[in-house]
Amino acid sequence: MSKMKSTTPCNMTGLVLTAGGARGAYQAGVLKRVSEIPAFAGKPSPFKIITGASAGAINGATIAANSGNFLEGAKLLTKLWGNLDASHVFRFDSLSLAQTGAQAALDFAFGGLFGAGRLKSFLDAEPLRHLLESSLDLAGIDQSIKAGHLYAIGVTTTGYHSGKAFTFVQGQLGHALWNKSRRVALRTHLSIDHILASAAIPLVFPPVALKTGDSVAYFGDGAMRLTTPLSPAIRLGAERLFAIGVRCQESADSLLRSELATHDDYVTQLQRPPLSQICGTLMNAIFLDHLDADLDHLKRMNNFVSAYQELEKKIPDQQHLVMPEPMRIVTPMVISPSADIAIIAKTLEHRMPRSIRYLMDGLGQPDAQSADLMSFLLFDSAFTRELIQLGYHDAGLRIDEIEHFLFENM
Repeated sequence: MSKMKSTTPCNMTGLVLTAGGARGAYQAGVLKRVSEIPAFAGKPSPFKIITGASAGAINGATIAANSGNFLEGAKLLTKLWGNLDASHVFRFDSLSLAQTGAQAALDFAFGGLFGAGRLKSFLDAEPLRHLLESSLDLAGIDQSIKAGHLYAIGVTTTGYHSGKAFTFVQGQLGHALWNKSRRVALRTHLSIDHILASAAIPLVFPPVALKTGDSVAYFGDGAMRLTTPLSPAIRLGAERLFAIGVRCQESADSLLRSELATHDDYVTQLQRPPLSQICGTLMNAIFLDHLDADLDHLKRMNNFVSAYQELEKKIPDQQHLVMPEPMRIVTPMVISPSADIAIIAKTLEHRMPRSIRYLMDGLGQPDAQSADLMSFLLFDSAFTRELIQLGYHDAGLRIDEIEHFLFENM
């Protein structure tokens, strides 16, 4: 175990918010229920470190900016998601879609003759910028840091040039920075552009330009290359992690069983997946599949560190055991949906704007459990309120466990 000293305060709890497009409303419901624990009434957030990507960056920034009053921050977050409409996120009027279609036609049909690169994305996300500018006061982050309610917030994006995961960190002096093979951390003062870049779903929304030192580069959704979503919070110094996922594990296991079924299971042959289902699986690979794998990795590392600490006690001369980086046991707690969000989205697909639904229907109709693409893009209050209620319910079922976790060692 390394003997390097750290300026990071001890016993810090980190909040890790994963990606998921419209599924991010589930996280708002969980945080709302947690904020209603009586001990938090009018009190600061228990999360000194907050990290997030994509929708998790929006949610994390909202909580960070209101760290001085956790309950009010969670209320603001549920209000944001509960009143959401597709028109607040992207343009889907006939003129906008016609312009996109014309650019795509020119690029794909005549790009070899007249040049390509006109199409930046399939949807215009300018409304999302206006929504965040009117709803999110990022000045509160600096105030929370100065007041000592927040140690650091990290917002992760993906660099379209290097392909690396960039975590932009705003925090107290002395917070960790890193430059690894696939991950980079930069100190910055977070802006709406950082949040937009983290939430820029590839192909769907356009890249966002951000300053990186003296240069400007283009970034997209932070979940694309963030294969270890727990890592930024751990590197920033969190010793306990409260993570909120957006995928129902029971549903994932059910889909796996259908693929591994035998004749004795009386399962009919699975049908060839339509393009919409393939796109949904691609989105899952980007947004949903990393948290469980990273949690397994963390548990293995905890076992390794525990064994190492026992070895330290038994060997007097430890010079040959010193590791290049300090290591510690990090205690996790994860909340994930108890119901399949894809099925909820399927029942509400009629709420999708007609023009967008028409285009998505052209990709084919997946079965209900595989309607993942719809669940990422269904920015509608009927859907998001269902997810808020689901998150609120799931957190309520484990509220004693959550309270014990958050207050242990405080």
